[in-house]
Amino acid sequence: MTARLKRGDKLVVATHNPGKVWEINKLIEPYGLAAVSAGDLGLKEPVETETTFEGNARLKAVFAAEGSGLPALADDSGIEIDALGGAPGVYTADWAGPKRDFSIAMQRVHDELVALNGWNGEPLRANFISVLCLAWPGGDVQFFEGKVYGAVVWPPRGGNGFGYDPIFVAEGHSETFGEMEPASKYAISHRTRAFDHFKRAVLDDAG
Repeated sequence: MTARLKRGDKLVVATHNPGKVWEINKLIEPYGLAAVSAGDLGLKEPVETETTFEGNARLKAVFAAEGSGLPALADDSGIEIDALGGAPGVYTADWAGPKRDFSIAMQRVHDELVALNGWNGEPLRANFISVLCLAWPGGDVQFFEGKVYGAVVWPPRGGNGFGYDPIFVAEGHSETFGEMEPASKYAISHRTRAFDHFKRAVLDDAG
């Protein structure tokens, strides 16, 4: 039988990214989980050495579960741009440099697309992907994946969200994720879609 989480259980959010901590906390709040971030527990960030989203999500979740003795939920996510052969993909954060400056990352997307096909900012197919990994003390892991399809555009628009949000427009929408109000973005985001699978599998009273 699959282990489940119930109200009052403590869960480690296995990230030091404040945007992800905030977003995941918003997702789990209605289910009464007591969430604490890996950073708040003083846990270091493991080096992400895997070449897949699943591998890196598992690495982070297992590291936090072993370090805390608690169930840990990790996310590995990124943007995949068709015209770049799926890049930056698993290296999405790396494109932002050591200081995680995503203005640098977005500029690199622009420059590489210009170099390939003289891109002038018109929408080009892309998707965001999120893989959640829930790791239990003792080593058991479960994976949950979500995607949102759309396009990258240029120039960047909007100051909401984080990461590549200002250059991504989801299918059926005209605003970038950076222009959307947070509630509108989270209703359709890749992380929310992955969380939908997570809550049905392991949360009591998931509805």
